[in-house]
Amino acid sequence: MDHLSSSQINLYSQCSLKYKFQYVDLLPKPFKASGLVFGSAVHAALSWFHTERLAGRNPTLDKLHKVFEADWYGQTIESHVRYKEWETPAGLIMLGRSILGLYYREPHDGVQGTEIPFTVPLEDPVTGERLGINLEGFIDLLEQPDTIVEFKTSLKAMDIKDVNVQLSAYSYAYEFLHQRLPRLFKVVNFIKSKRPRILVLETHQCDHRRFFNLAKKVFEGIRAQIFFPKHSFMCAGCEFAEPCQGWEGN
Repeated sequence: MDHLSSSQINLYSQCSLKYKFQYVDLLPKPFKASGLVFGSAVHAALSWFHTERLAGRNPTLDKLHKVFEADWYGQTIESHVRYKEWETPAGLIMLGRSILGLYYREPHDGVQGTEIPFTVPLEDPVTGERLGINLEGFIDLLEQPDTIVEFKTSLKAMDIKDVNVQLSAYSYAYEFLHQRLPRLFKVVNFIKSKRPRILVLETHQCDHRRFFNLAKKVFEGIRAQIFFPKHSFMCAGCEFAEPCQGWEGN
């Protein structure tokens, strides 16, 4: 392995065996959860929207909806999608249109960049110790002045602690690249309730050394091939339930 990402660090922390199935064994996924398809389609639409605004254009809401639907249909053609019992494809499309409409009508600060990739070495900010591996990722949106924005879709309202690892990773990368801390972190949480709404969470706090130590322990665990199942509420919708049941400690 030549890099870690915040999603890899989160996944290993949540269930190291699922990390092994996904990133080491590269097992094919028998299905794709509807929530992942929905979130990805929303992200694709927002990325297009902000790219248009960055170029000085004024995209219409109708076109924003069309980009969302095109990405949705593209994913559903490529993958078998597993829906929750109360969901339908048409219902989720309408929900996506409603959520994007809410965001479209919100006031927006100046866009500095969208889907910004980064690759930086993982280094202890105090001792200078390096892991010999990079941190990689993408920042959803950068607003003026120096505000990192992350978009999340969820069934219930999120807490800022739910994305602490991700925000710490972005803050670490931003400081490494620009020699200054971000001014603010915003999580734009699209809540998929019957009456969809947007919750904006903000924070200024990130602990880079704690993040480095977490990344270090995850990296050490992966190199030592320490993988085991961890039962949680996420097991119910896990794509790797079958190989997990057959796991015998090997």
